[in-house]
Amino acid sequence: MVAAGVHPKVVATGKPFFTGGFSKAPYDIIGDTLRGTRGIMLDKFRQPEKLLEAMERLVPLAIDWGRSGVDISRLPIVLLPLHKGADGFLSDADFRKFYWPTLKAVLLGLINEGIVPWLFAEGGFHTRLAAIHDPDIPAGHMVWQFDATDMKEAKRHLGGYQCIAGNVPGSLLVAGTPEEVEQYVKQLIADVAGDGGFLLTPGIVTNEGKPECMKAMIDAGKKYGAAI
Repeated sequence: MVAAGVHPKVVATGKPFFTGGFSKAPYDIIGDTLRGTRGIMLDKFRQPEKLLEAMERLVPLAIDWGRSGVDISRLPIVLLPLHKGADGFLSDADFRKFYWPTLKAVLLGLINEGIVPWLFAEGGFHTRLAAIHDPDIPAGHMVWQFDATDMKEAKRHLGGYQCIAGNVPGSLLVAGTPEEVEQYVKQLIADVAGDGGFLLTPGIVTNEGKPECMKAMIDAGKKYGAAI
């Protein structure tokens, strides 16, 4: 079986993929597909108890979804793209009530299975950083990949607790120059990589990008990462 998003030609060359399974936050399962953004926003106000109950029922399904991919691929990392937990979708109070509890239950379920959750925090998660440093989740068991979140703040909240990754902008990789990419990576590594626990990645899924800029990101990571 080929993991989702992996081109068969890449697999044929023997190059491994970094995740072996896929899952989602229960809030996103409902809000992305079952009810849509407008529907789940209305549910949050009109029938919050039913929404909470529905998400609780999705927890074991979300855990099994991630575990089943790992069982097939034998790669013990599960990717969870986070959509409607970003800044602007929910207040901090609603994030803590509606989004985080069932996501945390999914994360704990995956961790208990020996799986590493890789959380792709799309958009900004500035106001979520305090909530996601949760003492109920054991340290050193997850990766948080950030898109538009201040990486120094992410490091301040999560450094020494969980691994962080990110956040070279897709716009820079598409429209920037190799020199601009190198300077961004240099500063990023200086800001957050000094004591480990950091993975250099783009902030978004890079469906497009200048080859010379992608190479510049990799080269800069090797150059400045080796120097710390």
